[in-house]
Amino acid sequence: MKTSRWLAISVLAGALAMSPAALGQTRPYIGFAYPAGGQQGTTFQVKLAGQSLASVNNVVVSGSGVTARVVEYWWPLDAISTGLLGQQLRDLRKPKPGQASKDDDVPKLIARIQKRLGENQNTPTSNALGSLVFIEVTIAPDAEPGERELRLVTLRGGASNPLPFHVGQVPEYCRKPMLTSPKQILGKEYMALRRRPDTEIEDRITIPCTVNGQVASGEMNRYRFEARKGQRLVINTLARQLIPYIADAVPGWFQPVLALYDADGRELSYNDDYRFKPDPIIVYEIPRDGDYVLAITDAIFRGREDFVYRISIGETPFVTSIFPLGGRVGEPHAIKMTGVNLAGAALAPPAASAGPGIQVVAANKKGFLSNRIPFALDTLPEVFDKESNNTPSRAQKVTLPVIVNGRIDKKDDWDVFQFHGKAGDTVVAEVLARRLDSPMDSVIKLTDAAGRLLGFSDDREDLGAGVNTHHADSYVSAVLPSDGVYYVHVGDSTGRGGEEYGYRLRLSAPRPDFEVRTMTSSVSARQKGNAAFTVFALRKDGFNGPIKITLTNAPPGFTASPVVLASNKNATTFSFRADAVTTSGPVNLTIIGSAKIGDKEVIRQAVPAEDRMQAFLWRHLVPACELKVLVYDPTRELPPKYTAPELSPAQTVKARAVTAEAVAAGRRITKGQVAGRVRQLRTLYEEGLFTAEFYCDRVVECGDPQ
Repeated sequence: MKTSRWLAISVLAGALAMSPAALGQTRPYIGFAYPAGGQQGTTFQVKLAGQSLASVNNVVVSGSGVTARVVEYWWPLDAISTGLLGQQLRDLRKPKPGQASKDDDVPKLIARIQKRLGENQNTPTSNALGSLVFIEVTIAPDAEPGERELRLVTLRGGASNPLPFHVGQVPEYCRKPMLTSPKQILGKEYMALRRRPDTEIEDRITIPCTVNGQVASGEMNRYRFEARKGQRLVINTLARQLIPYIADAVPGWFQPVLALYDADGRELSYNDDYRFKPDPIIVYEIPRDGDYVLAITDAIFRGREDFVYRISIGETPFVTSIFPLGGRVGEPHAIKMTGVNLAGAALAPPAASAGPGIQVVAANKKGFLSNRIPFALDTLPEVFDKESNNTPSRAQKVTLPVIVNGRIDKKDDWDVFQFHGKAGDTVVAEVLARRLDSPMDSVIKLTDAAGRLLGFSDDREDLGAGVNTHHADSYVSAVLPSDGVYYVHVGDSTGRGGEEYGYRLRLSAPRPDFEVRTMTSSVSARQKGNAAFTVFALRKDGFNGPIKITLTNAPPGFTASPVVLASNKNATTFSFRADAVTTSGPVNLTIIGSAKIGDKEVIRQAVPAEDRMQAFLWRHLVPACELKVLVYDPTRELPPKYTAPELSPAQTVKARAVTAEAVAAGRRITKGQVAGRVRQLRTLYEEGLFTAEFYCDRVVECGDPQ
């Protein structure tokens, strides 16, 4: 009978381990958001997956003009829960006499349970994607287009890791969200492949638009659209830029491949990456009116639900290169740009108040913004390279310190610069190119007047370069052996060149400096409690002095004692105390590093970062916009969506009879077991998956908890 079947279940511990009540106060994690953006002036639903998302109660999006709210949280169901939901479905489909006519909500509940069961996957490909959250996002019509950061917030775990979220300007098309992918079995991988009806393999769209999709294992997504002769289409993909490093994937990210076909299936254009970036871009001029098909897949046909993409298609402005790649702080900048669909577009330079560092610029064409391009600002004097300067005999003479804005104009080109140095002087020659989105893979040689090699550099790792995996910029630091003439030779290590192969060459004495990173980019603290995170120092040009780490401009109630990062040390722990009342949501903290360099006090604001692993081995500090902190009350609980009913006196009598029957039969049932089973039932009821009658009947079957 039902009573004995329910009492015989002995795997409750595993079920409770997966329930929200049993999850710890760990930092929440989100693995993907789909779609990863939307159009200005729209409201839509976004599906996210991750772990440690119990008690999720808030969504924060950086910037202004974008708001969001949590609609639903679905924790992974275990076998007991799926069995109970199946039983509830059967009861709803075979109601008692007269029940269906009295309860108009039955069809809605059936659909809700079916969706909940359909979304659940007992053996997911990635356990890190086991929990689901559905949010509603509203983007204001005047929201600034471009990239934001989206985070989920839980009651005690605080803000999650950030994911890029884009505000678009053209209509959006969104494919049906994928279900959680099942784990593949070696030799039986076909059993785990997504099976879709033919109507979902190819979609018809109208350009211009942005299409949103997810690539499953072994599949290709296709989009058919009509285009006119002479249209110069830019087909721009965001994939790796949405999720820089995917867990348990080689090479560590989604590697999309684009192909464009005509109506007869002939391939017209193909791209698997854009220069050194894995996200492909196709620029194609339409030869004749008609239908065209765009296809996207993974390079080696991998896929799962976090292989998310956004592809913009249209005659949109697209900048392929700018020159120069930077300028001097406080001076006007005459920037030349090249690209596609730029007639009538204007490139706005950085603000006059912008300080040293890498800024971003974009072209504006009748209100539509192009892709964003990095632009470096510095305080040193600047010059342009003058051709032809490809040999020491034709070297361009420069006076140090200086930044040379140059370009490797053609294949196998070299730019050579001559300067006078003194014995014992230390000279630094550093190229900024790849870090400014130039395809140049630089190489530097430092020689004396006789041609003897004093320094050489191809690639130099820059831990502050974010998601770059090929540190292609060069750096040489050398002590000059004597007074005299010296030459710096700059070229491309692969022998390539062209209009887009720009660079900035710094020639100067060492400029000791540092940057600061915090890891992670969010943390939670118990009210009147302490919390901590790691602070990293990225030292430059030989600086090895102590760095003082300080909390500055803190919200009321936050205090921290300064910490000194000792000489030659690159990491330390920074702690703070939250004496404030609980925060209604995450607040921003600002950490600074200060150090005495020469006779100057140098202050650098810390950049929040996420420690991310690429392909099981390499780790990267991925920058974030904000350092988020939540102070929580450990006694606070979220109110349930639905309040579970209490047993009636008659039902209580039945529950006691169940316990008496079990004892008489020799079945041992502890109070803890009964309480745990009731707690699981209550969790499912509070999620809105049971009728009150079904819930009470199942509670009665548990027995008397007293």
